[in-house]
Amino acid sequence: MNSPANITDPLVLFMPSGKRGRFPVGTPLLDAARQLGVYVESVCGGRATCGRCQIEVQEGNFAKHKIVSSLDHISPKGPKEERYERVRGLPEGRRLSCSATVQGDLVIDVPQDTVINAQVVRKAATDRVIERNSAVQMCYVEVEQPDMHKPTGDLERLKAVLENDWGWKDLRVAPHLIPEIQKILRKENWAVTAAIHKDMEFSRATVIALYPGLKNEAYGIACDIGSTTIAMHLVSLLSGRVVASSGTSNPQIRFGEDLMSRVSYVMMNPDGREAMTKAVREAINTLIGNVCEEGGVDRHDIFDSVFVANPIMHHLFLGIDPTELGQAPFALAVSGAVQGWTNDIGIDVNSGARFYTLPCIAGHVGADAAGATLSEGPYRQDKMMLLVDVGTNAEIILGNSARVVAASSPTGPAFEGAEISSGQRAAPGAIERVRIDPETLEPRYRVIGTDKWSDEEGFEEASWTTGVTGICGSAIIEVVAEMYLSGIISEDGVVDGSMMAKSPRIIQNGRTFSYLLREGRQGEPRITVTQNDVRAIQLAKAALYAGVKLLMEKQGVETVDTIRFAGAFGSFIDPKYAMVLGLIPDCDLSEVKAVGNAAGTGALMALLNRDHRREIEKQVAKIEKIETALEPHFQQLFIDAMALPNKVDPFPKLAEQVKLPPRKATSEDGVGGEATPRRRSREERAARRGRE
Repeated sequence: MNSPANITDPLVLFMPSGKRGRFPVGTPLLDAARQLGVYVESVCGGRATCGRCQIEVQEGNFAKHKIVSSLDHISPKGPKEERYERVRGLPEGRRLSCSATVQGDLVIDVPQDTVINAQVVRKAATDRVIERNSAVQMCYVEVEQPDMHKPTGDLERLKAVLENDWGWKDLRVAPHLIPEIQKILRKENWAVTAAIHKDMEFSRATVIALYPGLKNEAYGIACDIGSTTIAMHLVSLLSGRVVASSGTSNPQIRFGEDLMSRVSYVMMNPDGREAMTKAVREAINTLIGNVCEEGGVDRHDIFDSVFVANPIMHHLFLGIDPTELGQAPFALAVSGAVQGWTNDIGIDVNSGARFYTLPCIAGHVGADAAGATLSEGPYRQDKMMLLVDVGTNAEIILGNSARVVAASSPTGPAFEGAEISSGQRAAPGAIERVRIDPETLEPRYRVIGTDKWSDEEGFEEASWTTGVTGICGSAIIEVVAEMYLSGIISEDGVVDGSMMAKSPRIIQNGRTFSYLLREGRQGEPRITVTQNDVRAIQLAKAALYAGVKLLMEKQGVETVDTIRFAGAFGSFIDPKYAMVLGLIPDCDLSEVKAVGNAAGTGALMALLNRDHRREIEKQVAKIEKIETALEPHFQQLFIDAMALPNKVDPFPKLAEQVKLPPRKATSEDGVGGEATPRRRSREERAARRGRE
């Protein structure tokens, strides 16, 4: 049994969960993972025979975590591991965590392809009907055969018939096709199908692919590159049908769970940008293989692609150093739409395929926000619409047909489960819904993988396969809101220690208190919500709400008419609990809706109809960008937003639907009374961090 860890022991950080702890030298990494509640597969009992416990060491200087991770900080391969590698094989860079031990500070990645209970990437395609006007057109022609009396080249005769039959003038031909044209023309007796790409009206059309005979298939991909997850849709450009959809965790999370951590990694490591660019492109190529396999499509029949991403993901995907985005004035290398050949960015599809990225709105409001704006169209209506994409960096759009303003707020990874003691990604076994009885303080909850609630008969049996492993984002919001509604925490977010007399679920941790949500079964972690967890959620929600309020002030409005939650996470937020928490302003709950992966829908719209590309390019130029870091009032808005739901803003429409508790102040140590001066100082420091 390992001796207790102390401050001199090596620090081990597991990604993508973000959980970390100190462990004595010689601790097997599998044991370290289990002590932290990090799910690592192992079915052989640590005998190095199943191979399910594979991990990877991430090398580099991780400044945010004060960790320099190196392969020298893990033990060499022992006899068991060497035998497994010899008999079964280990991918390059992989180790077996049951055999490898801690020798120094480490950042460890748990590869998602080894995890049976992997994160659920919930970004489905839209069922919206999108009018088609694709940039790609398939044109069948029969070319005049060569004649000794008319010494015209085969290429010129192909161009002539495409102009005569289809009206294409002044065609360009992709260079890679020129050596192949004669062979293709002769294969089916001079009958061919040309794939022609034309985006903007003033641009020249290009023959990007050529096939003998009739070719009646053409596909495109719409891809949303998020900080945490990547979602992709494979679409028929001829019918508009979504053929297949797939998603995966963004592998860049191993370099840092939030955007600034990744910028820091680039700054601290000479090959950091190249490593992250390679990682995201490889993940996209893998997703292309997945959707093509699911849809029964040859990846070389993909001729067009549209990508959306936040600015830092956008830059890394395109191979651009994002360092300037990590510091004022947060300058984008390119803000407009970008087009090019997929070959040039390492995307493995048809050699002549093109790519298009939507424009970025501002330094921290990216092409994904532009995609969501295109999808939901606040500029197409008279109502004052609030559009929020909740992620590690929340992007906020507020406006109507008269005016649209935009900003971003640094919410951090708390809503994704990182930096929360029992937090985790949305995966089978994660608690996703929570209710607390206000009288007994007893909880009931539901986990991903079963429809039963914990107080229903058969829950323990139904959840036995997945286990109950942690709390995902939607449940984190609900449990904190329920703790407030049941009186466990005050409006200032302090866990009330006097509640220990009412329920054994209130437990003391030094000077603060926690709420016990579940006492784990054998082999499962104990799941609690600590005072630090509540603080992390307060910081995240205050950053978002302060950004929203700032935009409302710029628009000169005290209320909004309608709220739209975009993104995979937003799809699973209960609007009532989001409002109780003070994540969003007061609004008629019937007007608060989740719109799913709106950024991906915008990418689909731009893929299937090039007119939408012009539409969003025009609108992005009109959107007014507000930089929260430059707004002096942001700090006060942040401090007010630390309270639940808010220190100063009323929530009359919410109060019609939910009985809000009477306000009570509780000091830092959980004792009832007025907030102390130290409490105010802490809030002000938090506000300054939020602005930064």
